[in-house]
Amino acid sequence: MEKSWKEAIIRVLSESSIPLHYTEISEQILTRGYYETDGATPAATVNAQLASSIKHDGEKSPFIRVAKGTFTLKKSPATITATKSTSNKPKKLETLAETDIESSESIIHSFGMYWQRDLVVWRNDPKIYGKQQALSKPVDFGKQKGIYILYDHHTVVYVGRSIDRPLGKRLFEHTIDRLGSRWNRFSWFGLLDVTQEGNLRETTLNTSLASLVATLEALLIEALEPPQNRKRGDDFSAIEYIQDIDPELKEREIQNTLRSIEQKMRGGS
Repeated sequence: MEKSWKEAIIRVLSESSIPLHYTEISEQILTRGYYETDGATPAATVNAQLASSIKHDGEKSPFIRVAKGTFTLKKSPATITATKSTSNKPKKLETLAETDIESSESIIHSFGMYWQRDLVVWRNDPKIYGKQQALSKPVDFGKQKGIYILYDHHTVVYVGRSIDRPLGKRLFEHTIDRLGSRWNRFSWFGLLDVTQEGNLRETTLNTSLASLVATLEALLIEALEPPQNRKRGDDFSAIEYIQDIDPELKEREIQNTLRSIEQKMRGGS
């Protein structure tokens, strides 16, 4: 096991024959056991480590940014491949890496796609859990603010906003109003950032008109998945979270399993 995030990042990139996105780097670090963390934002931590090294270490940084959010080591086969495919001038990549650090202007900081209604315990103030990656700490997005979409499977049935009331409360209301029987999945796009400890926090909006338009474009592409759009919109640096089942539901499943086993044992005796 490596002693630091930086060492773990170097190890993953040295083992890869191609440049990797920072989310892929963090996932490989955790799944291969190169570094242990109880934090909720490993992908964001890796991105910050890479950006900080390139910005502050300059030519001494071992990393090079070859595309938005995608990195490799300066001295690796992946650098040669990326250089050939991007430009005939190797120095072009170093200039990009040193000056064009991952944009933080996006107003959307995190999002979840097609989460299942049945994996949440619905009450007036529900907890809605998600993880950045399978091995990272779960985050409760019940207090998130932003935009949400309700689906009947993959068909959009409603689009709403959660500003004056948090996401969890707004979704709970839709379990008991006229839409109650019309949706079984939901997506959300959050304005609140996630801390390393797994808490939600407001951040100062510092966005240009161009970045705002790009974010709106990306949000529509994510939500509607138009067939002619092959990629996510430009400057959409939000991190996707995967849904995690409510611990209360897990406990219910365990208790139901135990009761079922007990009944079978009694029936067989």
